[in-house]
Amino acid sequence: MRLLFLAVLRRHTGNAVTAQRVRDHLEAAGHECILKDAFDFESPSEIANFIKAESLEAALALHLYRGGRLLRGHGIPFGVIFGGTDLNEDVNQGEKNKVMGKVLEEARFAVAFTESMKETAQTQWPHARGKIFVQSQGISTAPNAAFNWNSFLQRSEINQSADHLHVFLLICGLRRVKDPLYLVDAFSEWHQEEPNVYMVIVGPEVDPVFTREVEAKVKRSPGVRLVGEMAQEDLHAVVKNSFAVVNSSVSEGMSAAILEAMDLEVPVLARNIPGNAAVVTHEVTGLLFSDPQEFVQLAKRLVSDPALEKEVVANGRDYVRMYHSWQAERDTYGHLVRMLEGSPED
Repeated sequence: MRLLFLAVLRRHTGNAVTAQRVRDHLEAAGHECILKDAFDFESPSEIANFIKAESLEAALALHLYRGGRLLRGHGIPFGVIFGGTDLNEDVNQGEKNKVMGKVLEEARFAVAFTESMKETAQTQWPHARGKIFVQSQGISTAPNAAFNWNSFLQRSEINQSADHLHVFLLICGLRRVKDPLYLVDAFSEWHQEEPNVYMVIVGPEVDPVFTREVEAKVKRSPGVRLVGEMAQEDLHAVVKNSFAVVNSSVSEGMSAAILEAMDLEVPVLARNIPGNAAVVTHEVTGLLFSDPQEFVQLAKRLVSDPALEKEVVANGRDYVRMYHSWQAERDTYGHLVRMLEGSPED
């Protein structure tokens, strides 16, 4: 089939990475998949014209509101994948909630990353109960074997021996929902007590105004560094060499950075929000914190307790390899897209 895949393709976002991976799965199943940014279309009529011009037979959308609403009423079968914002934020806005319910009426299937996301969707739109499937994000990591950790430390202006260094890595596009400044003050205070601990924010610019705010704050904060965009294999190598990966987001659908850290056998400390708690079990697969002070307490505990570090690393690795299989994700999308072939009664 010739498929249209609509997603928000803003660089350095989880949606863009997920969309590229799902497109690869669909093409591996033998379909021709045209991936387009939902923001490129201003009205349903533009979508209708594109569908006709490209002779498209079916469609898929990532994000129920931003992408899914554009597919309604065109007469072609489509499926949707929930993002994070649609279920965490848009669902609380009356008009958007209503539109998303209408999208689910027409969609042949919907994919949620977690059981909790599925439960939220079913509570909001009971009529869609029978068409929501759960498929966790698949993870495949490949660190750059030639990566030089000491060069990265120099780039981060960390002039200490790597032997006794503890680098906490926060990976996010610089936008407010990721809240990269949430831990900065508390971490900086800890660094002044223990100069061998550093927090490095690997944060490509997404929101230019907010990026300037982050840059200014980091410059005033001892022990905190900001590094820009990195190639994926280099970033995986940085994760592998770090002491722990941190997530401080206000809202998450499913954090690829957390899953990749688990796969690379690196401890995870994550803000206790629903999207993170769905994949991080406290003191089992990682550590969950509710405020900056608790983060520092847990980070100190992790540094001083090798047995805890070893346990959460082993459990995290086993969890991600059992529940976030890249091959299982490929098989699921290959199966689901067959639901778009023919009429609903077929």
